[in-house]
Amino acid sequence: MKVLWLSPWLRTLTRVQVDALTTAGHECLVVTTDQHYEKVAARSDERVLDPAIKDPRTLPALARVTAEARRFGPDVVVSELMHDPRWLPMTRLAPLVQVVHDDRPHDATEERPWHQRAVLDHQTRSAAAVVAPSAHVAAVLSARFGRRIDVVPVTSDVPEAALPPVPVPASERRDFVLLGRMSPYKNVEVALRAWAAHTASPAHRGDRLLLLGNGPLSELDLPEHVEWRREHFSYADVLPDLARAKGSLAHYRLATQSGVQVLSMQLGVPTIVSDSGGLPEFAPPSLPPLPIDDVAGLTAVFGRLADPAVAAEVGAAARAHYLAHFSADRAAEGWATVFARVSAAAGSERRAPSVG
Repeated sequence: MKVLWLSPWLRTLTRVQVDALTTAGHECLVVTTDQHYEKVAARSDERVLDPAIKDPRTLPALARVTAEARRFGPDVVVSELMHDPRWLPMTRLAPLVQVVHDDRPHDATEERPWHQRAVLDHQTRSAAAVVAPSAHVAAVLSARFGRRIDVVPVTSDVPEAALPPVPVPASERRDFVLLGRMSPYKNVEVALRAWAAHTASPAHRGDRLLLLGNGPLSELDLPEHVEWRREHFSYADVLPDLARAKGSLAHYRLATQSGVQVLSMQLGVPTIVSDSGGLPEFAPPSLPPLPIDDVAGLTAVFGRLADPAVAAEVGAAARAHYLAHFSADRAAEGWATVFARVSAAAGSERRAPSVG
């Protein structure tokens, strides 16, 4: 099957997914931009467009890519966080599969302008199929739009070949990590209260809590044994620290899915998550989710995972859980199922006899 994938924002995740689809025998063409924080060189299956909507100098390249996409002759078009109206003609080249990652903004810093919401909602209403990463998001979208929503769980956007040796043995485990854009929904204040209680207890074994990322949070009262690296990181910068961590925090106040959660499981790191949104659906049974304000419960988890042998054992179980349910191959199977149904429905419509 030929797949045209429109993904202006999630370039690294798209690469992992189309590589798995290509391995499974599908042919993919990706239209993207250079807006992702992980800067990469263009591949032969990518067409990279300038996202500057108001600059007329971007139009010739857009016209060339649109014409190439038409010649490609896709069987299905995937649109993922695409709200540029200039790209809409490409969504009409074949039955559209619209991808919606979140049912709502995480906080005020993620509110979109009305015209972007209008484009995204139009695609969600008119698409041949809509895909969400979790049953939680699917249920909200189904109620809002009154239509079926398929679930294809999100995979990690780091290829297996790019990982350091994992899982890391107990003898090399140290520290806990909170990775990503430091926004209010990340629940950092609760994490810091629990960490202060942990470091004041006999369970503390000298580990640090590493906050890795910049963001709108500006002032935090950091307790002892906390290090905040306020930068925009590439994966090469953070994977070594994350892979050897005793635990990865995705204990968010509002989250419909978490790339940090699946990346941590992929690396064989215990994932500490809240009971918010879709996070419990991804959590391995060895480390159940916690309520968002459960400081005592979070402190107890820090104490349990401070033992490097326990951290390594729980981490290995997390990686096995990832490989069984959220690997790129598993995601490709889910996408292929959706594509086959959409293509079959389109074929039935073309074969249906006209009336009158």
